[in-house]
Parts: sequence; C-alpha cells; structure tokens
Amino acid sequence: MAPKPGAEWSTALSHLVLGVVSLHAAVSTAEASRGAAAGFLLQVLAATTTLAPGLSTHEDCLAGAWVATVIGLPLLAFDFHWVNGDRSSANLLLGGGMVLAVAGGHLGPEGRSVAGQAMLLVVAVTILIVAVFTANTYGMGGAMLGVAGLLSRLEEDRLLLLPKEDVCRWALAVGSWAYCRALHTQRLQWE
Repeated sequence: MAPKPGAEWSTALSHLVLGVVSLHAAVSTAEASRGAAAGFLLQVLAATTTLAPGLSTHEDCLAGAWVATVIGLPLLAFDFHWVNGDRSSANLLLGGGMVLAVAGGHLGPEGRSVAGQAMLLVVAVTILIVAVFTANTYGMGGAMLGVAGLLSRLEEDRLLLLPKEDVCRWALAVGSWAYCRALHTQRLQWE
C-alpha cells in the first residue's frame, strides 16, 4: 500500500519535534543532573537518526529507539526518584533497564516491543506516583510517556488523522517537556 500524502512530512516533523524538545531538556538539565541529561540525549539520538538519509538503516533506527527506551527512560526516572529520596526505586528502575538492554539480543522483535513498552509504562507510572505524592503537576503531565506506550499497542494504523507512530512521538515530546519541567520543579523544592 502506498503511503498517504503528507505522511512523510508528518513523520519527519514528529521526529524533529521530539529531537528538539529532548535536546532542550538535555541542555537545561545537564548541570543539575547528568543522568537525566544522558537519558534525554539518547532520545535525541534515536529521534534524529531517522532524519539523516543514508546514515542509518531501519534496523539502526529500531536499535536506537530500543536503547532510548530501556536505558534513556530509566535514567530519567532514576533522577526523579533520587531527588525525592526514593533511592531503592531509582536503583531498581535503572538496574532493570540495564538488564533489559543486555537481554535484548536474546528477545525476538515482539519480545523487545513488549519489554520496551513495559519499561515505558513502569517509568511513567512510578513518576506519576511520586509526582502525586509531592504535588508536582508537571510530573503528573509526564505521564504522557505512558500514554505513548499505550498508544503504540493499539491496533489502529492512524490516530487523530496521523500515523500511530507519529502520535506516539508527539506524546513522547509532550511527556519529555513536562518531565523536564517536573525535574526543575523538584530541584527548586529541595533547594
């Protein structure tokens, strides 16, 4: 089936927005949290590899998205939990991401998809729980990371007149922006 007109622009724009939002978040959190900045940078790399024609294959893009999900997102959650004094959850999330990264080669494509979406949801739910208990409204908005994971499991090819993958990237961009603001809010509360 031929792609719908404008689908290429929609995909490129969603990758670009996710990359720009993540780059801004990485730069603005770099001084306060190197872990969160590294997580945002992994999202930048995953989003921008598809924008450079000829530099990567489809498999490279999938590998970049896998690394951004199972290592980058736990790095983000690690910092949020650590700042709030929840050291055990922070270490558990980061350790789980590292185990998934190592085990990813032994999983099939469907297994990697399920594991990545599970990591996305676990990160989003734990951030949401901490945000609710600390009354951090931006952290609650960071739950959009989990919405992206849920949307990717839907059977539909299109959501809101856009390809499903593009809507997921838009949700990731909104979640990343909200999460960056949540980190700044938490740091200001603890200072």
